[in-house]
Amino acid sequence: MKIPISEIFFSIQGEGVNIGKPSIFIRLYYCNLKCIWCDSKYTWENQDKAKEGIDYILMDVNDILNYINRFNCNHVVITGGEPLLHQDILKYLLKELKNKGFYIEIETNGTIKPKEEIIELVDLFNISPKLSNSKVDYKLRIRDEVLKLFSKINNSIFKFVICDVNDLNEVDELVKKMDIKKEKVYLMPEGTDEKTIKERSIWLIEESKKRNYNFTTRLHILMFGNQRGK
Repeated sequence: MKIPISEIFFSIQGEGVNIGKPSIFIRLYYCNLKCIWCDSKYTWENQDKAKEGIDYILMDVNDILNYINRFNCNHVVITGGEPLLHQDILKYLLKELKNKGFYIEIETNGTIKPKEEIIELVDLFNISPKLSNSKVDYKLRIRDEVLKLFSKINNSIFKFVICDVNDLNEVDELVKKMDIKKEKVYLMPEGTDEKTIKERSIWLIEESKKRNYNFTTRLHILMFGNQRGK
């Protein structure tokens, strides 16, 4: 069985609890949402007519393991796209990664329920529920039962992309409704350039302090800009 891969690269985790951690990113193709500010639209923008070898490549588990062996790193981030669209195939990769001692982090938009066998193999779920600033319909981007499940998983954090102060009311409502512990919440400024990230960080840090939420920047954007593979 093969997995549609958009790209694999070695960098640092630029967001969330593991910020600054050297990490191997395995980016899967296809997504079930179309966020207006998405910084990896190449994983879904052409998906209705995507072609193998152009938009993605198909790799089996051994192909992926052989490829990442070139990196002296045991921290893997499975991202997308939306990785949980591929659970039936993904479980085989996760099992092999776990057997080889890798730390496994999955980045997900929180709309797809993870299967129990996936939950058992993952060290950290990095959930990023989408707010109205994504311009995605509420019924598509918020699944109560899925977010409530993730909130009960110990090894989970919730990362919210913030454009302006009005977004924070949405965060507060979701945190309360989904019973998410505040220590799991990370507020992150939206932006794909250094100027925007810094400008939004100034007031967002203060709002994070007021609400007792965590703040996370986008370190890879500050260092490399919005380059692929960084």
